[in-house]
Formats: sequence, C-alpha cells, structure tokens
Amino acid sequence: MQENMAAERLSPGDPNSFSRPDEVKVTHMDLELEINFDTKILSGHVVLSVEKVNAEANSLILDSRDLTVSMVQDFETKQLLKFELGSSSTTFGEKLEIHFSSSQTIKQKIVVHYTTSPKSTALQWLSPEQTLGKKHPFLFSQCQAIHCRSLVPCQDTPSNKVTYEAKISAPHDLTVLMSAIRQGEPVQVGDKKTHSFHQPVLIPSYLLAVVAGDLQSRQIGPRSHVWAEPAMLDKAAYEFAETEAQLSAAEDVCGPYVWGVYDLLVLPPSFPFGGMENPCLTFVTPTVIAGDRSLVDVVAHEIAHSWTGNLVTNSNFEHFWLNEGFTVFVERKIIGRLHGEAFRHFAAIGGKTYLADTIESMGASNPLTSLMPDLTGIDPDDSFSTVPYEKGQAFLWYLEDLVGGSGEFDPFLKSYIANFQYRSIKTDDFVEYIKHYFQKTPAAEKLEQVDWKTWFHSPGMPPTFVNYDDSLAKACKVLCQRWSDWNEQGCLEPMSMSSDDLKTLSPAQIQEFLAQLLMGPPLSCQAIEKMQQLYSLNGIQNAEIKFRWLRLCLKAQFKEVIPLAVEFATSQGRMKYCRPIFRDLYNWEVARPAALDAYEKVKDQWMYVCAYTVGKDLHVVQ
Repeated sequence: MQENMAAERLSPGDPNSFSRPDEVKVTHMDLELEINFDTKILSGHVVLSVEKVNAEANSLILDSRDLTVSMVQDFETKQLLKFELGSSSTTFGEKLEIHFSSSQTIKQKIVVHYTTSPKSTALQWLSPEQTLGKKHPFLFSQCQAIHCRSLVPCQDTPSNKVTYEAKISAPHDLTVLMSAIRQGEPVQVGDKKTHSFHQPVLIPSYLLAVVAGDLQSRQIGPRSHVWAEPAMLDKAAYEFAETEAQLSAAEDVCGPYVWGVYDLLVLPPSFPFGGMENPCLTFVTPTVIAGDRSLVDVVAHEIAHSWTGNLVTNSNFEHFWLNEGFTVFVERKIIGRLHGEAFRHFAAIGGKTYLADTIESMGASNPLTSLMPDLTGIDPDDSFSTVPYEKGQAFLWYLEDLVGGSGEFDPFLKSYIANFQYRSIKTDDFVEYIKHYFQKTPAAEKLEQVDWKTWFHSPGMPPTFVNYDDSLAKACKVLCQRWSDWNEQGCLEPMSMSSDDLKTLSPAQIQEFLAQLLMGPPLSCQAIEKMQQLYSLNGIQNAEIKFRWLRLCLKAQFKEVIPLAVEFATSQGRMKYCRPIFRDLYNWEVARPAALDAYEKVKDQWMYVCAYTVGKDLHVVQ
C-alpha cells in the first residue's frame, strides 16, 4: 500500500519503521501474554531491555499498529513513564514514543502493558470449523515483513536484533509453540496453561512467531520434530522424513547450525506462504504435502534461512535479496549435495522460467523488479515477488562463475556467513566483503568489472545468466515443443503425444513442461481438452503441477476450468497460487464475476496479507 503522506523515509535506517535503534536500541524482550479466542486478542505486557546508543537520547521510539497501550513503567522503580502514540498510518501503523525517567541511565528496562486488536495484521484466528479436526480453534502469526508491530510494541526493523523469553497462557487443551526453545512443561492454572519459551540467539522482530492449536508432534530426526493437527501428522512425518539429511547438507555448505532444534509445523491451508523460516520452528503450508516428497525443496529453502536471513539479515527490506537471493542459492546448493549438480541446475532453470513469468506480469520497467527497490512510502508486502529470490540467485551464480566456480565461491560463502552472523547488513557490506575476500586472487580484476549498478538498480530480467546444464530440462522442452507445434497446426490428427508422455518425467519435470507451455502462446481449447484426456491433470494432487495446469487452461480461456480454478484458489491462502490464479480470472472478462464473487466469500478466511494483496490485484482494495 503506497501512501502520499509517507513521501519521506520514516527513519534514516529503514523507510518502513518509525523506530530509531541508532539512538536507543532494544536488546531483549520478555513477553507475558494471554490468548483469548473469544475476543481475538492477546493481552499482557512486554519488558523491553534497552540500551542507549546516543547517550543524550531521552526517549525510546517503537513501532505500533492497532495496539492499545494502557500503561508504561520503569521496570525497577515501577514509576509511570510518559508516552505518546502518533497519528495512525494505514500502512505503517503508529509511532510510540516513551520518555525516560532518568536521562543518565545507559541501560534500563521498560514495561509496556497492552492488548492487541482483533484486526491485528500479524495474527490469524481460525474457528474450529476452519481446522482439520473441527473441534478446537487455532491461532498463528506471520510477522514478516512489518506486522510484528501489531503483535507487540517493538523496533519493527530488521536492522535491530533481540533475544527473547516468553510466557504464553492459552486454553488448557491447546498446544502453544513459538520461534524459540520450549522451557519445561506447561503449568496449569484453572482452565489455562502457561507455556514458557527461550530464544537465546539474536533475531529481528519479523522472526517472532506464536501458534496455538490442537497440535501433536513426532520425532523425524535427532534435532527435529514435526508438529501438525493429529489427522495430518502421519502424512507430515512421511513427507519430511529427510529433514536431517537436508540439515546436514546445509551445514556442509554454510557452517554449524546454531539454533539447537529444527522443528517443522504444518499449518492450516490459510497460511499465506510456502514456508516461513521462524527460528527453531519452520512454518510450512499443507500444499507441500504431495504424498511423494516431491515438493520438500520448500524445507531446504527454510533450512537455508537458518544462515542466510536469520543469522545474516537484510538491514531493511530494500535489501531483501540478501535474505532471499542467498537463500535460494543455498537451497540449490543443498539440492546439489543431495541429488547431484544436474538437479541444482534444473532447479535454477525452473526459477528462471518463473522469474520471466513474474516480470512479464509486473512489467519489465516496473521499479519493483529491480534487485534493490526504493521502498520509501511503500509497504514491503506490495513489493513481494519472486524477483529478490530468483534475480538474486542468478546474480550470485553469476558471481560464482566469475570467480572460478564453486571451488572458489563455496569457501567465500562460509566466510561471508561467519563474518556477518548475528548482524544486519546492507548490499554495500556484501560488495565490500566479496571484493576484500578475493582482493589477492585473479578474481579481483573481474569483480571490478562487474556492472553492479545494472544488477542492483535496473528493472526487468537480469543482464545475463550463466549457462545452466539443461540435461534434465531437455525432455520438458521436447514435449512442450510437440504440443506447441500441434497447436499451431490447428490440432489436426495424427498427433505424436500419448498418455505415456508423463510417465518418464519427474514431478519437477512435469512442472517445468507446463511452465514452458505457459510462457508461450495460448493453447486452443481443443488442445487443452486433448491434454486432459491424455494426462488427467484435473485430478492431480501435486499443488505445483495443478497450479500451472489451471493457469494454462485459463490462458486458453477454457470455460470449463473456471470452477476448478476458483476452488483451488479459495481452498488455501498461499499467495504464490492465489494471486496469479485470481489475476488470470480477473483479466478474463468472462471469469471476472466468478473471481470477484469468490474473493468476497473467502477474504475473511485468509490472513491479512493474502486478502490485502489479492484485493489489490482485483482492484477492490486501494
């Protein structure tokens, strides 16, 4: 959401945060909150440990959004502290300024008593009917990018990192989990239980996470459990059985895993992302459970975040590629370690196809397709796309190739992580470090010739790609070409395709085959009907394949697919699927009424970020 009133950057270090950790920084949060499902609020207090960076500073500035602050105190003296809540910005919330009682103290603790709002953009409240078990309510959070301010008053900028502890009270028959390590057993008082947590590793605010629901766990590795609703647990345990192998491969690429445990939580379908890298507890969408482990690369991605993003963090979301470009790059390194280099290259080819589709949709001159967009006055949710992921990955692979290949780049990657871990950095920090690392090698001169400005600031596709090994993509290209040729010829018999075509392809290859068809001219309705007759794609369970198939049908303006597309797009809230499907429906005049009607029915069951972005795509949200 872009605001005219927000023409200036909110603070020098972050265009999307009022907070000033360059003046006074929060170093630790101690939360005590009670979950109330009836009122859909969290209530309690947070103790903020603060430290002056500027000794002359006399106030602490925090971010807040739709929070009701009832009282602020000095933790030691219990003295009430004066505070002001600034005027509300639709996009960025409010500035909360707390005045210190003594200007002499460098370190102090402040207690903020508050409640959240039922419309907190960080929280998704589900009725029992919206869960798999249908018996208990469910709560989960999603704080990235700037939603933590609607969960707790905080410095909601990734430029600052904190440790935290928490005590969360919830109905006694629910399990509570957080992005932290559980401490002891829950303590029951009346009909509530209090759950305790400890996160000793520094994290940015967007990695604070909480969930409460009817959850059970099963051990899937020496440092991992999977959590899910009871009816989903067997499927989840099977799907994620290879987690430890992925973790070990990631350590080989990045260095030691510092977070202690690595658990997975399968959320209800309204979770808006494929996964969220909450420390100690990765959140994942149930759409990755295909029954054959074909979509678990999502877990490799979230595991990679344990280093790139969670340990080395972008200082603000204009540098989001430092989180996501690096993470896709490392994810594919993990794939290469486990399955061979050809699979790493094939994944990159798929990413390139996806990036091209995204940039075509957004517009090649759209400034948000640059690697480092200007987010002054812009909600980071509005800039979210595959661009920082795939364009960033392409840039890092280009640099790897430039300096001499993985034999040279892999040691640099480990060194980069070790040098910047526990810190938040900007793109200039990365550029300076890679130049410094290779300064006495033959790569030094090549790095000086890199067109950094074009890579970082030009919109559209990357200026160049490395030549990926396409051995696994050839079968996709051949089948795609056969269908394209037959379609161009008017779908006249005879045809060379048969029901055996897909039997020799992996699920990932089927995805790429459909993705390549999607990038070409529309197929005829006759071709779509024939493809369904041969391949039975309407009944496919793999969400990635189904997503591409439905989009291919919509592009062909195949009317019979409209209800199937609506059903798929409303049966879950994963933005990767919902947004393109709804855009496709809206852009086809015949399907537009169905899209608008479906959105009105489902929007209140989605999380804020999905309802907001799809609403913008449909031009019903400003």
